[in-house]
Amino acid sequence: MAERLYLDHNATSPLRPACREAMLGAMDAPRNASSVHAEGRAAKRLVEDARSAVAEAVGAPRESVVFTSGGTEGDNAAILGLVRGGPKVSRIFVSAIEHEAVRLAAEHSGVQVETLPVTSEGVADLEWLAQRLSDYDAKSEGAFLLCLMLANNETGVIQPVAEAAAIARRAGGYVLTDAVQAFGKIPVDFSTLGADILVLSAHKAGGPVGVGAMVVMPGLAFEPFQRGGGQEEYRRAGTHNVAAIAGFGALAEAARPEDYASLAAIRDRIEAGLPESVRVWGRDAPRLPNTLCISARGFPSETQLMVMDLAGLAVSAGSACSSGKVRTSPVLSAMGASEDEARCALRVSLGWDTPEDAGERFLAAWTKEYERVARKVA
Repeated sequence: MAERLYLDHNATSPLRPACREAMLGAMDAPRNASSVHAEGRAAKRLVEDARSAVAEAVGAPRESVVFTSGGTEGDNAAILGLVRGGPKVSRIFVSAIEHEAVRLAAEHSGVQVETLPVTSEGVADLEWLAQRLSDYDAKSEGAFLLCLMLANNETGVIQPVAEAAAIARRAGGYVLTDAVQAFGKIPVDFSTLGADILVLSAHKAGGPVGVGAMVVMPGLAFEPFQRGGGQEEYRRAGTHNVAAIAGFGALAEAARPEDYASLAAIRDRIEAGLPESVRVWGRDAPRLPNTLCISARGFPSETQLMVMDLAGLAVSAGSACSSGKVRTSPVLSAMGASEDEARCALRVSLGWDTPEDAGERFLAAWTKEYERVARKVA
């Protein structure tokens, strides 16, 4: 039997050996990083070394890095923290392609939410944003927050965050950027993006599940999401997950965007081998080199997932944060997808251990099933 082919790295990427080694080393002597004895100080060094590695990877001051349990906590902590404290945000602009962690946190924040539309290529509509904010008066209307992810988890489309942030700042706004899918795959530079808070997670690029970070602009005041201890300079209470944080630090040193860039050749071979009737989402926009999202009319997502799984390939219908359910993608709907196109979407996402023949293996299995379905429809 042929070895299974894992092509769902945007959901979770397998743990890298360097991360596993760092985690095992931290687990060998379980310690509390808040303890003042020698063992606690040793654990604290592991946490601070990881903080430095993550900060360097995204071009941020080390004191700006606040460790969290992952991207979802980071998004919620940032949004609710800015609404409840600091600038006391009273309005939130959320792009139409944001992850549910951002969208639902905004909807439950208690303040007014507006949707920033995207183009048919899945890129934030900056003309709309500039027009909407052209006469925005923060003094009378209150502070606002713009939420725009760096790279979309379903289509891979990279967003013009720096340009959007410049527009928001001219109107007196704050900016949250979810960079969970971008971290390790493309260059991420906090100093040039213009965001006030950048959210990261480790497991999308080969780090451990259950750890992430907020990168917070120095001097920005926000209400802590959870209380109970003085960890993370009182910005995020809770005993440090030292092993996971050590693995995150190892990922920050191991994941190089130039390695992911080579995956674009595999992605492009898959695109070139698809029937002309298949729609590639975001084809003409800048995309993550590892991500391909397609729609094949008449070939439902759940059918594709089932036949690919039986053929030994793990793929996805989109976001993996919906309890294993296959449902219509709001991201594709925002891009103008018809109901049939949205119901027939498939995401292929490559990663650090993807073999060179992955494209050919995917095309052989997928095309065989697609032709069978096409014959039945005809």
